[in-house]
Amino acid sequence: MKIRSLEARVVEVPFEDRGRGLGITPSAWKSMETVLIRVEDTDGNVGWGEAFGYFVADATLSVVETRLKPLIEGATVESIPAWTKAAQRALHIFGRYGITMFAISGVDMALWDLAAKRKREPLWKTLGGAEPVTLRSYASLVRYGEGDAAAAICRRALDEGYADIKLHEIDMAVIETAHAAVDGRAPVSVDVNCAWTDAQSLANIEQLKALEGISWLEEPIFPPEDFARLARLRHHGVPIAAGENWCTSLQFQQAVAAQAVDYLQPSVSKVGGVTEFLEIVELARAAQTGVLPHSPYFGPGFLTTLHLATAHRDMLQVEWLYVEPAAELIDLSSIGPGHQLRLGDAPGIGLAPDEAVVSRFARAR
Repeated sequence: MKIRSLEARVVEVPFEDRGRGLGITPSAWKSMETVLIRVEDTDGNVGWGEAFGYFVADATLSVVETRLKPLIEGATVESIPAWTKAAQRALHIFGRYGITMFAISGVDMALWDLAAKRKREPLWKTLGGAEPVTLRSYASLVRYGEGDAAAAICRRALDEGYADIKLHEIDMAVIETAHAAVDGRAPVSVDVNCAWTDAQSLANIEQLKALEGISWLEEPIFPPEDFARLARLRHHGVPIAAGENWCTSLQFQQAVAAQAVDYLQPSVSKVGGVTEFLEIVELARAAQTGVLPHSPYFGPGFLTTLHLATAHRDMLQVEWLYVEPAAELIDLSSIGPGHQLRLGDAPGIGLAPDEAVVSRFARAR
């Protein structure tokens, strides 16, 4: 396929989460920043991608427009993995991880969508899937920092049909209050975003063990790529998960070699796109390690994750960011409510961004 054009825009959609917006991210988090990427081939087919951009969208956009756009426009892409690896090599002087890889992820994602559309088949089929399946997602809550507030949101998510809950609390008292509110109706996982020391992690794992139905503890320590220390936190009674802040299959290979985690959590908009994600799936399969994709997105990144999970059924669950956006970047109502999703047979990722929403919330240049 020959690429005619690449366009990238930052779309920032506010959301309401009934919390204070503090704790997980560097500053108050009240909007979802998406670096939306549109790639068109010379036959008029369009592919959509999403590069990670929370708080750094302008930096990610700059890499897409100044480094990747010149590489892709006018190029003939016969192998997406080959193009992506070549792009990694061309840009490695700027760093193999972080913003450089976020930008590559978005373009790679758009190319896979484009390739599936050229075949006139859904992306899940291009990725090797046999048929659409119903996918289970868990409600991924923000950090509330207060027990009653967290408990109320847990009860609300359960009443809406979610069968799994993920907390982002770091205070054990808040975790225990939220867990009590769930009252055995669903498994509960805990993501602390690298907030605990090793000693705190071990002590808190002992407390988590006493709470029935804890699924996993996510990113307990900083830095998240300290695989040796993560490995020492395993086998204490609560499974360990991490990976949303790792890039490329190489870091996941190193984590597996170190026996660092029970569950790998690649993020398709950060890890290197579909190309690297597929390598991680094969790596996990060979190591008999579970895959729990990181996917708190509203756009093509979320849809692409659903296609990956449909094609590779050894993925356990997908993540649904449990907030209320001011508008839907992509209308997902045709594939189901948040807790239960089923893709159709439409080509590529199946759905496109709503241009009215994009125009309304696009960041001025």
